[in-house]
Amino acid sequence: MNTPLRIAVITASVREGRGGPIFGSWVAEQAEAYGGLDVELIDLADHEIPLSLPAESPKAAGDDYPRPDGQRDLTEALEAADGFVVVTPEYNHSYPASLKSALDWHFTQWQAKPVALVSYGGDSGGRHAALHLENVLTELHAHPLQARLAFPRYWERLDENGRPNDPDSAVYAKGMLAQLSWWAEALRTARGYAPYPG
Repeated sequence: MNTPLRIAVITASVREGRGGPIFGSWVAEQAEAYGGLDVELIDLADHEIPLSLPAESPKAAGDDYPRPDGQRDLTEALEAADGFVVVTPEYNHSYPASLKSALDWHFTQWQAKPVALVSYGGDSGGRHAALHLENVLTELHAHPLQARLAFPRYWERLDENGRPNDPDSAVYAKGMLAQLSWWAEALRTARGYAPYPG
């Protein structure tokens, strides 16, 4: 029997009144229901992620910055994951600083792993943030997926319990998770065969 794929669902926003936990937990539920996945929900608000980076370059530090102890759990979770779902809002046509800091503090943890993007926001549904994020993930040698989810004007699309109420969203999530699972399995096999030449 194959080992379940380890998927980290990352809630990117840390601001007060954020919608991130709504969509982070919903995505994690969809992933659990999909089956065959070991799902971990990561909220960046629960981790110490300094905005300032050390003066030493990542290459001199061995391809990663020396991190404060408050990032140990986050680093271990990213390292262990076979794939990711990043849940991000859109702030001024881009994604939040908390997510950029988490990306900048970690280099090797994303390499040769697939990333599905779920965005939410105003009329665009966070699509500008997803496009910016795709460029950064590619630079980190991750594999952003073509399939993704966007929730435009998300506050109008929640039920009385504050959950997404569009039935099509679960259908789209299933398709996204199918792509994520395929790439996660393929890339995990490849990494097991030979180290990624990053």
